[in-house]
Amino acid sequence: MAQTLWSKMVYVGCKVILFEKPQALRRIFFSITALVDPADWCKSWISFGDPTFTSHYTFNGPVQHFEAKGEGIFQGIIWAQNLSAADLPFTMTEILI
Repeated sequence: MAQTLWSKMVYVGCKVILFEKPQALRRIFFSITALVDPADWCKSWISFGDPTFTSHYTFNGPVQHFEAKGEGIFQGIIWAQNLSAADLPFTMTEILI
C-alpha cells in the first residue's frame, strides 16, 4: 500500500495532470481540493482521462473538493484546468494498493 500527498499550482488558463495512471498498483482512494477561500469565486475543471475537457467535473464557487473511494474508481490520468482569474493551488491525496 502507498499513500501520496502533494500540491500543485495551476496557473490561470493552464491545464495540468494532477494524477498519473497507476502502473504497478491500483487506486482505491483519491481526493482533490482547491485551496481557496470559500468566499472567493473560483472556477476550474477536473477531467478523468480527457485532456480536451469534453466531459468534466466543475469546481465553481464554494464547491472546491472532490473525492472518490472504493474498488471501482477511475484508474487513469486525472487533469485539472484553471478557468478563474487567479492561480489556484491544489492539494491531492492518493492511496494505492
